Amino acid sequence: MPEWLVFLLRSSGLFIITLFLVRLIGKRQTARLTFFDLVTGVTIAAIAAAISINLVANPVNGLIALAVWTIFPALIYVLSMKYKAVRDIVQGKETILINHGKVLEDKLLEARFTPEDLLSQLRRKNAFNVADVEFAVMEPTGELSVLLKKDKQPATPKTLGMEVGQESVPQTVMLDGVVMDEPLAAMGLNRGWLHTELEKAGVAPENVFIAQVDSVGQLYLDLFDDTLQAPKPKTKELVHTTLKKCQADCELFALAAKNHKAKDMYESSSRILAEAVRDLEPILKR
Repeated sequence: MPEWLVFLLRSSGLFIITLFLVRLIGKRQTARLTFFDLVTGVTIAAIAAAISINLVANPVNGLIALAVWTIFPALIYVLSMKYKAVRDIVQGKETILINHGKVLEDKLLEARFTPEDLLSQLRRKNAFNVADVEFAVMEPTGELSVLLKKDKQPATPKTLGMEVGQESVPQTVMLDGVVMDEPLAAMGLNRGWLHTELEKAGVAPENVFIAQVDSVGQLYLDLFDDTLQAPKPKTKELVHTTLKKCQADCELFALAAKNHKAKDMYESSSRILAEAVRDLEPILKR
């Protein structure tokens, strides 16, 4: 067998084995990798590369080393999930760098952070003024978590005393011009509704790159042809306008009615519609 073919087969086999072993250890986000994760990954990759280019005299010994560097980290991960002491040893502990607005110089030294490093990390969190920071904690992954002082935090609907409706995950109902029946069914909709909405928008199904439906039934469209402007969804605006018009009509009918019973009915309906508009405005004006 040619030598190049041996290298090809060995490298392909080791790639599959390494991929399986890495999956066996478990998935972790790249941004959350600790020093232990990094060392484990680099070592496994180095062993696999050494075996594939025949730097290891006995491939069996290399496979044993791969198994050891897979099984031990997997066991350590299991233990760290159950015992905090193991987790602290393997992953490390978080370090408070700013407490109640005061920079802790001894903690900076412990974390191997220079003042420039701290300022740089704060700027990444949009905290350009140290005086605006209440707490800053360096996580075991090296990432900095920042809590701004109360008067420096962005305003939210809750802090402004506003009620907002709950948001659910939008469903993608078309991709590359293909209708996705399962997401449509999850929203309680069907192809007939989708085609009707596309006709209202004046868009052919084959021209749709992405179509999404949000929690209130609004259809968002992105077209293949970027020179064409997809119409913006107006379902919320139409519902709000219709409710306000119905309320105004009831008020007019109440003023024009001569029958007391009819007048009371129109006034009651107007009040009910006014309450409905007030309750729905956080959703319809979002």
